[in-house]
Order: sequence, then structure tokens, then C-alpha cells
Amino acid sequence: MAIGDSFTEGVGDPHRAYPNGYRGWADRMARQLGRADPAWEYANLALRSRMLDEVLAHQLEPALALRPTHISFYAGGNDLMSLRTDVPELMTRYDAAVERLVASGAQVLVFTAFDMRTTRMLEPLRRRVLEFNEGVRSVAASRGAMLLDHTLMREYENPRLWAFDRIHMNRQGHKRMAAFVMRELGIPHTLRLRDIEEWQPRGWRQSAADELRFVGTEVVPLVRRRVTGQRPSDAALPKWPEPIHPADGMKRLARQRAMALHPSSMR
Repeated sequence: MAIGDSFTEGVGDPHRAYPNGYRGWADRMARQLGRADPAWEYANLALRSRMLDEVLAHQLEPALALRPTHISFYAGGNDLMSLRTDVPELMTRYDAAVERLVASGAQVLVFTAFDMRTTRMLEPLRRRVLEFNEGVRSVAASRGAMLLDHTLMREYENPRLWAFDRIHMNRQGHKRMAAFVMRELGIPHTLRLRDIEEWQPRGWRQSAADELRFVGTEVVPLVRRRVTGQRPSDAALPKWPEPIHPADGMKRLARQRAMALHPSSMR
């Protein structure tokens, strides 16, 4: 069972054959587990852009109602994007959520956010991320949740593992995250991880052009969404709201779900 935001929905790892157009680390891991055990079930309620309170209001109880044995929980990152966020108060609500999840008897997996060092424009966010991460570590230790410390994976300092928005992992980043989680759980996998080419700094002209493009295509739209409160994802549905057997073929299951949701468009 997976709940949370874009990190778990799979943003940055596009795949047209998967619900919402994304695959992501959780779906990749589910496919691996399905190959090992055809009876294994998987559900994923995560949706991009969701704040912590939205995840708790719309995903927490539906997830617990399925009586999962494992729950991955990643939320709070979108709250950090706002300068007005009170991080200690955010962590109080986060702690209560983890306590509720652990009390269900499931093994709970929580994640730190990666310590972003890619651009000075994200420095205010980075300071809040560091505070958030310390809170996550404290909550995991006090509540008995399993901590998956993304910050320790320093290969993610390589920009080749990130999407252009510098916030979401790309295809290779998600693939490595799936392998990392399975390794921490002690589960063998067959994921093939390519060697990452060393990132070569670009000249100042190219760097300046990339920065301008980043501001225009990522920062400005983000600020506009924050001001207007409008999100393109508000009409999106969870990828796998009901348990599936990944062994049945996730692409085939996705087609069946699309036909059930939009029968006229599949003719």
C-alpha cells in the first residue's frame, strides 16, 4: 500500500501505459514483488500536488481499510514549498499520522526528502527540507517506523537522476529508488541499474540559458499555482485505488481500468 504525493505517484517517470501517465518507483517495486509472489496485492492512492492534510483526509483511512501489511508514506514535501509553512507544526501532524499508521499493525515506511543542492534558487526550500528531514528521523525512531533515508543516497547529487524541474526524480531516479527500497526491505530484485555518467558542468552561457528556461517553465508556473490555488491535477484519480495483482500485468490492468472509466474513448 502506498500513500502520499508525486514522489509516490511517480511524477518524473512518464509512461503512457500506466494510470495518470506515470510509472514511478512504487509501481516498479510492485511489479518486482508480483513476479516473486503472484498472490501479492498492491494499491497506490498517491496523487501529485497533495499537501499533508489532503493526504491524511483522503488517503489515510481508505488505505487502512484495506488492512495492508506494509504502508509507504511520503507527504509534507508540497507544504515545504510555501514560505509560510510552520515546519514544527507540520511535523506534529505528520507524527500523529505515523502513529495512526503504525497502530494498524502494518510495517510503515517513511522517507526523508533529498537534500537539494542543484540551484541557489532552491536554497530557501533546502533549509526547510533539512528541518523536515530531522523531524522525519525523529518520528521514525519514536514510532517504530522504518526510515528510508533518501539523503544518504548521495548518487542523487548527480543531475542525471532528476527531471528538468529539479524536484522530481526521472526514470533512472525512480528505478534506483525502487531498488533502494527493496534492498532495505531485504527483498531480491532483478532491476538493472545503469552506471550513471559523471555530470560535466556546462559553460556559463549554457548554464544561464538553462536557468532562464527553468525559471520560465517551472518556477513561474509554480508561483502562479500557489497564488491562484489552481492545480491541473485536481481532477486526477489515484492510480490504483483498489488492490491489484501486479502479476496479472500492470499495463493490461491499466487498460482495463481506462476502459471502465472512459468506455467511449476506448472504442
